[in-house]
Amino acid sequence: MSETLLDVKGLTCPLPVLRANKVLRGMAPGERLRVLATDRAAVADFKSFCRETGHALVATSEEAGVFSFVIRRRAEP
Repeated sequence: MSETLLDVKGLTCPLPVLRANKVLRGMAPGERLRVLATDRAAVADFKSFCRETGHALVATSEEAGVFSFVIRRRAEP
């Protein structure tokens, strides 16, 4: 399955989540968004964001200070 890539490295809270939310709004239900961020606060921010919005946080990882989040867009209510 293909995924959209959003690079928000260098941006700090709350910008990574705000940018991801904007991209997710334009995606179809079930599509995936991979977000690359360097702000350590993004880990908690994306967990909270997904819990509150209903999007699925499919995977998280960190390599050399770059955090990767894979989010699956929720189905429309």
